[in-house]
Amino acid sequence: MSKVGFDFPQTPRQTVLAEAEEWYQRKLAEKLGKGYESIKRSNFGQYNMAVNYMTSVLEEAQAINKLAIFNIDHMAQLRFNGKDVVTLLDRVFPINISAMKIGQCKYTLLLTEKGTVIDDMILMKLDENDFIIVINAGHDITGKGIDHGQEIEFLSDADYILSFKKDGEEVSFSDISDKLAKIDIQGPLSYKLVSKLYGNDVLRNRNKPKKNMGYFTFNEFDFEGEHYIISRTGYTSRWGWELYVPVAVAEIQFKRILEETLDMGGLLVGLGGRDENRISAGNFGLPLNGSEYDQSHTPLNCPLFNAAFDMTKDNFVGKKSLDDEIEKGTNKKMAILISEGIVLGRGIYIDGKRSGTVTSSINSPNVSLSKRKFIGSKRKNVNAENGVCAIGLGWLYDNPFEVDKEGKDILSIDGESVRIKVEFYNEDNDGNPKGRPILGFISGDGVNPATAHRPLKNIENL
Repeated sequence: MSKVGFDFPQTPRQTVLAEAEEWYQRKLAEKLGKGYESIKRSNFGQYNMAVNYMTSVLEEAQAINKLAIFNIDHMAQLRFNGKDVVTLLDRVFPINISAMKIGQCKYTLLLTEKGTVIDDMILMKLDENDFIIVINAGHDITGKGIDHGQEIEFLSDADYILSFKKDGEEVSFSDISDKLAKIDIQGPLSYKLVSKLYGNDVLRNRNKPKKNMGYFTFNEFDFEGEHYIISRTGYTSRWGWELYVPVAVAEIQFKRILEETLDMGGLLVGLGGRDENRISAGNFGLPLNGSEYDQSHTPLNCPLFNAAFDMTKDNFVGKKSLDDEIEKGTNKKMAILISEGIVLGRGIYIDGKRSGTVTSSINSPNVSLSKRKFIGSKRKNVNAENGVCAIGLGWLYDNPFEVDKEGKDILSIDGESVRIKVEFYNEDNDGNPKGRPILGFISGDGVNPATAHRPLKNIENL
């Protein structure tokens, strides 16, 4: 079968919203009374993406508390349809595709036969035999290319999925990323912005129009002669939407959104702020493919495992390996880490014993003073009223939390959140800790409460 993935690009690609980002940068400079500065960019998934704009990463990370806009146009949208599409997708993915309803979104993972992770994604069911799969940047490429200085053989998610199609099965595929631009609108004021620009009807339940749309559902709507999709999956675990805008009007609509956002006190947020937002999301944070998820480790016991997997299914790609690991027994755990400084790649030590490795770490302005005080740091910036510390995620060999009779983690005792003190060490070539540790703790209640799943009545009148 001929490949469907794109060739590896010779230079990093630009999103269709790149010029509008420059417009925003100039507009933000005027608002701040500063001279224009170039956008700080980085290669992410073979796209030239903004790390942050005229504002700092910390300012953009804090915008989620009001209104944060993300240019997510580097993510790809794959359309699979046909008489046998449900059979194929059910064969590949660990969720129950056949049980999905039209208008529903599902989060899941694409696995190797060894049960390790290729990618994580959102599936949307358009019709009985018609699906859109939203995948991460760079997972639309098939072929050899240089990534972080090494030559790698890429295989697109679409090529991998289609490799499981049997002869005679009727399944059609198209990459529709060139037809849509993805813009995420997150934060408590997101309801106000979307309803002001596109009307309140687009946020209503497609089956019960008198009610707001449910969590992990999507709507389709027409606006000024163009067809849009809007989903409510909460990339940051806060209230918010993902808007799929027709490319023909993407720049115009992005500018409209940004104009309103600035008027409401919100910001356009780059990769840095977005990374903070997904780590600080809810009790457990959100894993990132390539950091917490990779092709060396299985995702068993990750925070979203129950949402992304249906282990009662007879089979899916990687199920046997996961079943074998479960039978042997695994107690590993992904946890949120709060530390006095950035600890990426360091060993996690509990009571002097190596307990795991940090997979993500970034400074955050969203950690409460009480949590920062608990670290026991002597750093002035950590202990200041409006101070900053680092947050992160890490894989632990064993679950550090006690569990109840049902096997659930005990995250609070007598109304107080469980916090487990740890030290983070650099290590020598033999894996021994060296130098002074950075102090921190494992947080049983994360950084900020998750709000994405809560009723929209909480924000519709803000």
